[in-house]
Parts: sequence; C-alpha cells; structure tokens
Amino acid sequence: MFDHSNYFPTTDQEWASDRDFWQEQLQPAVNFALENEAKLDRNIQKALENRAFAEPPPWGDIIGITRPRAGPHGIILLNGKILTKWGDIYRPDITFSVAKSFLSICAGLLLDDGLIPSFDDPIKKLVDDGGFDSAQNKDITWRQMLQMTSEWHGELWGKPDQIDHNRDLTIQPNDNTTKGEQRQLKKPGTYWEYNDVRVNRLSLALLRVAKQPLPDLLKERIMDPINASQTWEWHGYENSWINLRGQQMQSVSGGSHWGGGLFINSLDQARIGLLMLNRGHWNGKQLLSENYISQALTPCSVNPDYGLFWWLNNSGKRLTNATPNSACAVGFGGNFIWIEPDFKLVCVTRWLESSAYNEFCQKVLNVIRSNG
Repeated sequence: MFDHSNYFPTTDQEWASDRDFWQEQLQPAVNFALENEAKLDRNIQKALENRAFAEPPPWGDIIGITRPRAGPHGIILLNGKILTKWGDIYRPDITFSVAKSFLSICAGLLLDDGLIPSFDDPIKKLVDDGGFDSAQNKDITWRQMLQMTSEWHGELWGKPDQIDHNRDLTIQPNDNTTKGEQRQLKKPGTYWEYNDVRVNRLSLALLRVAKQPLPDLLKERIMDPINASQTWEWHGYENSWINLRGQQMQSVSGGSHWGGGLFINSLDQARIGLLMLNRGHWNGKQLLSENYISQALTPCSVNPDYGLFWWLNNSGKRLTNATPNSACAVGFGGNFIWIEPDFKLVCVTRWLESSAYNEFCQKVLNVIRSNG
C-alpha cells in the first residue's frame, strides 16, 4: 500500500488524499481520539486561573492572551497525503509547549545563517543584556538551553526560574505538590529539568540575535514556503516587549502557562511535521539544514528522550507503541505532532488526553503495518 514518493501539499483545499481506503481502516483510532478528549477545561482562561500548572499567585498570574479551545481535532498523513482527519482542523487553537519545537526551528534558522556560529558557544558571546552575567549563567550554551539542561537562574517577565523546580512531568500538573520548591542548582549541562522560564529566556536571546520578531522570521523562512495558512499567531506577554533597533518587538513565549504562545491549526502543524519528516526539505528546497535536523534529533547526554526542544523515543519508555526513531512536538492538554520516519507517517492530535496517547499510537501503527 505504500507510495514512497515524496508529496508536498500546496493549498489546504488541494491537499491530496488517500482517504477512500484508509479512512475506514483508521476510524477506530479516530473514534478513540474523539472519546478520550483531554480533561483540560475548554475555557483556557478558566483552566489557567484554576491553576492548571499548580502555580500560586503571583507566579500563576496570566499575562498573555487566551482563547477557548475546540474539541478534539487532528489529521494523519502517509507520504504527505491525508489518510484521515477529524474535528475542526482549520481552527487555530492554542498549542502550549508545541511552541518549543517552533522555537527550536527558529534557532536552527539562525544557526544555518551563521548568526549563531555554534550551539556550543556560550550565549553571552552574542547576547549582552545582563541575563548571562552571573557565575551560574555566564557559560550556558545555546545547546544547554535547547536541551533543558541550562540550569539558568533568574527572573523574566515577572516569573522566576524557581517556578518549575522539582516539576514532575509524569503526573498531572495540579498534583505537582513539590513543584516550585527551591532546590540547589547544578552545573549547566549536567541536569535535565523542564522549565518554561528558561525557554522564554532563550526566546528573548534568539530575538536579540535575529533582530526581528521570531514570528516574522518563521513566516518568511518556513511557514510561507510550506504553504501554511495565514491564520496562525504567536504571542508573548503584555510585559515581554523590548526596544530593538528603535522598534518595539515582543518576545514570544515557548508555551502558554501564563497565556500567550502559539495559536495554530492542525493542518499547519501537519506541514511542520512533514517538513521534519523530510529532514528540512520541501518540494525541491532545503528550508532547514541537515546540520540542524541532525542536532535537533540527537538526544542530550542526560536524557535519551530529548533533543533540541523535540521529544525523542530512544528509550522506548515514553511511547512504548511508537518506534524508537519517532519524534514529537508535545504540548499540554494533549497536543502532539508525532513523526514516524520508519513509516513516513505524521500524526497531529489536538486535545487527546496524554495518558491515552500511547494506545492511540498502537491503533494507528497496527493499521499502517497491516496494510504495508
């Protein structure tokens, strides 16, 4: 059943489909996604106000825009063609930490352009805004920031890095009773910790190097060339504006703990998944270098399942039903871009309960394997 030719969609309306055969085969997986909607309140503002991330005031104060979310939606691609889809795939919903993978892509563009000569350089060599002056921060590299091993210490946009100390990703956020308890910081590069303040500190550093808003960079270099819609938006916070080159520019967030973040539809996320599946290549053009892709999908030394803001599956423990070569962009509330290079498969799911995702993977791959 496999057509191993590369296909790249033009407009959403003209996107080629193999749905006649596959839709019926994959309907049980689609039904499962629809039946296992994320428990997160559809009113995102209310969810955040009710401490979805277990953060007390003032740490949990919302400082960016929010919008209500839709019900579950998603799309499955094989060799770039649509196998099936469900829900409102045109709706640009908030996507939480999937935005981190988009930040990684922006870093990749700056690497490709030579504006960041090496991810192993200390950020302080290029960014002199006081954020990397302390003894703890002065040697932190771009790679350490992108791998969540930086141990950066400080406060940004009114949020201290301590917010995510002792955060446990294996339990529900509002059960994280030790989250935010201060701990002794380790040497940069030696300890892995999922931390949104540090991600936002990286975003600000990337903005200073790019000297243009990151959404503009992404639109010009990636989103427009892959024929994405014009409906996606990427926001920061009400207080994350800086003066750069005499202009006010907003530093965007790598998530939506406190509002803001990336609002994007399922089709546009599928295009990003397809770009990564094709290792930065899109219809005759290399939009992201093999150098960046290779580094982005290489695990860090202290977490085999994390690259440069991309989740990996090398240990096989996170997604036991996916292949070890798979990669994901993952956001709170069940937002996933799942990439399976072994099968040339891309799955985008929105608002699928995270604890159900492994079973969803099994249902999808069982169908693909049995018809391969």
